[in-house]
Amino acid sequence: MTAPAPGRRTPVALTVLVVAGLVFAVVAVGIGSAFIPPVTVAEILGYRIFTLGDPTHWTRTQDDIVWNLRLPRVLLAVLVGASLSVVGVVAQAVMRNPLADPYVLGISSGGALGAVAWLVLGSAALGGTSVGIAAFVGATVALFVVAGFVRLTGEFDSNRLVLAGIVIGTGLSGLTNFLIYTARDNATTNSALFWLLGSLAGARWNQLLLPATVLVLGIVLVSLLSRQLNALLFGDATAASLGVDPQRVRLLLYVVAAALTGVAVALSGVIAFVGLVVPHAARMLVGSDHRGLIPVAVVLGAVFMVGVDLVGRTVMAPDELPVGVVTAVLGAPAFLLLMARRSVRFGAA
Repeated sequence: MTAPAPGRRTPVALTVLVVAGLVFAVVAVGIGSAFIPPVTVAEILGYRIFTLGDPTHWTRTQDDIVWNLRLPRVLLAVLVGASLSVVGVVAQAVMRNPLADPYVLGISSGGALGAVAWLVLGSAALGGTSVGIAAFVGATVALFVVAGFVRLTGEFDSNRLVLAGIVIGTGLSGLTNFLIYTARDNATTNSALFWLLGSLAGARWNQLLLPATVLVLGIVLVSLLSRQLNALLFGDATAASLGVDPQRVRLLLYVVAAALTGVAVALSGVIAFVGLVVPHAARMLVGSDHRGLIPVAVVLGAVFMVGVDLVGRTVMAPDELPVGVVTAVLGAPAFLLLMARRSVRFGAA
C-alpha cells in the first residue's frame, strides 16, 4: 500500500510558482522609498551575478539599494517562508491534524523564549552560545514538552496535542514577556519587543548562510522521508505494517522541525500562521502526496513571505508594519475557517 506517484499537476505547479516567484522577487526588490524599475533591478542582478550588462545604465546608489539592502531582505523572506512552510507540512502529517503549525504547537514560542533570553540575559548567561542555537534549543524543548505531555497523560491524540501546544505556547510567551519586563536596558527591551512582532528589517548577506544551509538540509531530509510521511497519515499501526518505524521517524522529524523553526525565529522573530496556511494552499494545488506537496509548499511559502514583507513595507509607508502582524491578520481567520470546517466534518461523521 503506497501512495501513487505525484501527478502531472506537481511539475506544472512548480514551474508556474518558480517563474512567478522570480518575477515577483525582482519587482519586490525594486519597491520601496526609492522605486527602482524592474528592468533596472534585473540588469543590476544580471551584472552582479553573471557579470552581464552595462553598469553605466544605473547609479551607484541604485546598485547599493538593490544588492546590499533589498535583495538580502527578499532572500531572507524566501528562507523564512520556505522553512516555516516545511515545518507546517511536517507537523500536520506527524500530528495528523490539519490545524498543526509551529506557532500553534508552541514551537515558535519556545524559539522566541530562547532568543529573547539571549537578547536580555546575554550570551554569557547561556554558556556563550549564539542566538540561533538559543532559539533552536528553545524550539526543541517546547516541541518535546508538548509531545511528551500528550504521551504521558494518555493515548496520542492530535486534538489534545494542538490544545497542549496552545496552552504551553501561551505559558512560554508569558515567560518571554517576563524576561522583557525585567530587562533594565530600554534599548534591549524595545528591540526585543519589535523583534517579537516579526521583522525582516536589517537583513544582511552574512545572515543568510546558516538558514540557507539548514533549510536545504531540512528539505532534503524531509523529502527523503516523504513516503514515511505518507504512511504516517494512516496512523502508527498502518505505518508499522508498511515497514515504517513511527517513533523513530517522528523523533527525527521533530528535530528537523525544531531546527528550521529555531533558525527562522532567531532571524525574523515570531511569524504566525505561515506553517498553517501555506501547506493547505499547496494541497489545493497538488494534493496530499508529500512527494509533490513538499517542494510546492517550499516555493509557495517563499513567494507568500516575499508578498507579506512587501505589504508590510508599503501599506503604511514610510513606516514599516512588522510581518508578524500581517501574517497574524491573514492567518487568524484562516485558522478559524479550518476549525469550522473540521467541526462540521466531525459533526457529520
